[in-house]
Order: sequence, then C-alpha cells, then structure tokens
Amino acid sequence: MIVQTAIPLIAEYGATVTTAKVARAAGIGEGTIFRVFADKEELLQACMAEALSPEHAVRELDAIDVSQPLPDRLAEAAEALQAHLSRMGAIAGSLGHRGGKHPGTVRGAGRDESTTRIRAALAELLEPDKAALRRPPEQIAALFFGLLFTQPRTEEEPDLTPQELVDVFLHGALSGGAK
Repeated sequence: MIVQTAIPLIAEYGATVTTAKVARAAGIGEGTIFRVFADKEELLQACMAEALSPEHAVRELDAIDVSQPLPDRLAEAAEALQAHLSRMGAIAGSLGHRGGKHPGTVRGAGRDESTTRIRAALAELLEPDKAALRRPPEQIAALFFGLLFTQPRTEEEPDLTPQELVDVFLHGALSGGAK
C-alpha cells in the first residue's frame, strides 16, 4: 500500500518527495514507513521495482475478454501496455538520475523474463484467431509488443490512438486503394 501510494507522488515530485508526504497520502504515520523500509532510498527502490514489474500489465492482459473481436482485444492490450510504459517511464524518469542504480531483477523477473511473460499474455489474446493469422500467435505477439515499445514519440507527430495503432498493425500502412 505504501509503494502504491508513493508511485504517483514520485512521478510528480521525483526523488525529492518526502516520506512525510507519502505517509499523509497513505493515511499513515511517517514512522510506519520506516517500520517497512530501512530508509527513503529503500522505499524509492521498491517503487522502481514495482513500476518495472510486469505483474500489473500481465493481469490486465489476462482480464481482456477473448470473445471480443481481435481488433478490440488488441486495442485494449495496447491501452494496458501503454499505461505500463507510462508508469515505467514516469518512475524511471523521476528516479533515473540517482547514480544509475537499477533494482536488477524485479520480483523474480528480469527484463527478458518480463518481456517473455508479457508476450505470452499477448499470444493468449491472439490464440482464438490463430487460424486467420499469417504467423504463429507467439510471433505476432512479439511483433505487436515491439511496435508498442518502439512507437515514435515526437512533438510534431501525435501518438497513434490504440485503435489507430491496431488498424495499422492488422491492415498495414497502405490506404485501401494503394498497391
């Protein structure tokens, strides 16, 4: 509960957030934080580990109704994974300039395992349409995951909505009349 309360505060204030502010937001005494964490640094590292963890994203992907049409499932998946990226980016951006420390494995899942778990959850969303796919669901999931994580983010070009991203992914970049 402390970490969940601290994450949005860290995203807003960075490493300068005080434990008193976290305690007030959590509705607990500041001393309670120090019964759970040795110091503020340990709290910040726990928040970084939580932000990098794939658990929340995998739970959201698993909750998507597979009876929906494929474009709808993928749009929901894109929303969930974009939210995951935003959480990671906000916390890493706020804490990233703190001596280059990284929590290493995150709740037992390093980067490769996290990626594998998210891709597996995406592949499960694709499974009902396996016969209509040009490639195996696992490969399509890897491609979709890669597209989400490499979307260009520039001031000049607005981000694609999840539906637009899915449309380009499923139907290509060419308009209907182009060859």
